[in-house]
Amino acid sequence: MSNLPPLNRDTLWAILNETIEDATVNQLVWHYLGYRYDPQTQTWDNSAVPDDWRADYPEPPDFIENRPPTVKLTRSIPPENKQLLKETLGFKGYKVGEFGPRQTRRATMANWLLSYMQQNNIQL
Repeated sequence: MSNLPPLNRDTLWAILNETIEDATVNQLVWHYLGYRYDPQTQTWDNSAVPDDWRADYPEPPDFIENRPPTVKLTRSIPPENKQLLKETLGFKGYKVGEFGPRQTRRATMANWLLSYMQQNNIQL
């Protein structure tokens, strides 16, 4: 996971525009949640993951394929950061009939990453 794209405006738009693969989007969120893969032991180190995540997901979940971890991700975004995609990026959302659960989950992941940036004073 050392080849992750930088956490910036271009990466967030690439998530929303689906120009970054689902696996990479998952890996970005895993990384910022604190999951680290140890290739030597071929296991996940979750010691830096928040306790509530570690309890529910000892290994990183697939946010794209599974709704429950995405719901948890949504709930972990502070209320004041729920609209950051619109307020900061100007994201208008997807057009009706042109999106499904996958796009919605990617938008949630992009918003969570943007919230992470806001909370950790990472400049957009």
